[in-house]
Amino acid sequence: MTRFVRKFGLRAVAFGYLAAVLVGPLALVFYRTFENGVGPAWDALSTPETVNAFKLTLIITAIAVPLNTVFGIACGLAIVRRRFRGKGVVNAFVDLPLALSPVIVGFSLVVLYGINGWFSWFQRNGHEILFATPGIVLATIFVTLPFVAREVVPTLREIGTEQEQAAQTLGATGWQTFWRITLPSIRWAVVYGVVLTTARAIGEFGAVAIVSGNIAGETQTATLRVEGHLVRDSLLGVRQRCRDDRGV
Repeated sequence: MTRFVRKFGLRAVAFGYLAAVLVGPLALVFYRTFENGVGPAWDALSTPETVNAFKLTLIITAIAVPLNTVFGIACGLAIVRRRFRGKGVVNAFVDLPLALSPVIVGFSLVVLYGINGWFSWFQRNGHEILFATPGIVLATIFVTLPFVAREVVPTLREIGTEQEQAAQTLGATGWQTFWRITLPSIRWAVVYGVVLTTARAIGEFGAVAIVSGNIAGETQTATLRVEGHLVRDSLLGVRQRCRDDRGV
């Protein structure tokens, strides 16, 4: 009996914790979404503003993910396979988005691209960066920068350079070595990094909220749309409660 408890007790605790932290809130979200039927949920998802918010989110994700995938692979190869001055600075820069609050990232972009910022030329010449799609793309690219690189770097260190050196000894060029040896060896790290990058790009809120302007139908992303509905429903609930209290 004691052996059985030792064997399965820890697993039960782990699965119970996972259910409480992940499955429970997710089940509550689905319950609250469909508690009044499918109709209200579909009506909320099919409005022009909501459809535009999802389209904008997908466009931004489609831009940010490929760029950060290429950057992550190149940066990982540079950090692990090359020796150059400033390597530590590059390594630290990759981790910078993880250390900064997304809100700070948004404010930094406002300072840089605002009318009095370092890159105010764009604003003065009619090229909208802030409160437009380019600003949202820049914010999303920055906050999702580290994920592919941070998955590729340890994988490159683990596989070593023996196969790459053997390929070069047999006459393979740098590109042939990369496509036939290096990339297949790190493909799962790249896939995992892409999944994390995509999830962060779709769910980013703080930096996007600062630089987008949250204009419904124009610069409102999916997360901002959800937050808008939540705030609206909360205000409606507060108003109804105040009316009930006054009625009493």
